[in-house]
Amino acid sequence: MTEPELQAPGLSQWQRVTSTFSAPSKTFDDIKRGNRSWWLPFLIVLITGAFLFVAITKEVTWQTVYENQQRAAPAFAKRMMENMPPERRAIAEKQGPINQEVTWALSPVGLILINMACALVLWPTINFGFGGKASFGSILAVTMYATLVMWPIKLILGGIALFAGASPDAFSPQNVAGTNFAYYMAEQSGVLWTIARSIDPLIFWNLVLTSIGVAIVAGVKRASGYIAVFGWWAIFVVIGVGVAAITG
Repeated sequence: MTEPELQAPGLSQWQRVTSTFSAPSKTFDDIKRGNRSWWLPFLIVLITGAFLFVAITKEVTWQTVYENQQRAAPAFAKRMMENMPPERRAIAEKQGPINQEVTWALSPVGLILINMACALVLWPTINFGFGGKASFGSILAVTMYATLVMWPIKLILGGIALFAGASPDAFSPQNVAGTNFAYYMAEQSGVLWTIARSIDPLIFWNLVLTSIGVAIVAGVKRASGYIAVFGWWAIFVVIGVGVAAITG
């Protein structure tokens, strides 16, 4: 009669966070065992997001953020603004900075929704497309932990740059840190800017970890995870470039 196999003790959330950077397979194996809580990664993003929020408020101002957004807006959006009756345009310009501030304040909710959407896409892809056995909750936990190598770093770098004297007039809410070539381009919109923004080491790091995590929790080969994650990423990049080309 053989002795039952001893199961390794589960990791704490903090151990899963640190392992995401040093030994990601440990984090994803722990998620596969059923430890799917992801409130700590979300809290880390929330805190680093608050740091950038303060930096924008103090060093840029939401009025400047709104003006930067207007300059980078597609041609058709600029024409719509110019063709507004003076009264409506005045209201829109007064409300614009407030809308920017509120949108940023609510961005943590948007992050959860984005991760849920990613999990909702990857869940059937890895299960039905590659024969995996992952639950939606485990895929969501993978995306939340993989996010740690991208958003907190971007938010911290963006805040540091602003406090260090980065030009407020060059700040783009759509690209907050200089981790890609688009950050250094004069034109903050268009096809080339969209492509350049996608070529980002932190994005690739996030995609690699997501691929590994999805493969582990689904019980499939790593190659299947890479195909699923990078395949969907390529589709969304192409869509983004197409929209940029259409909107001008």
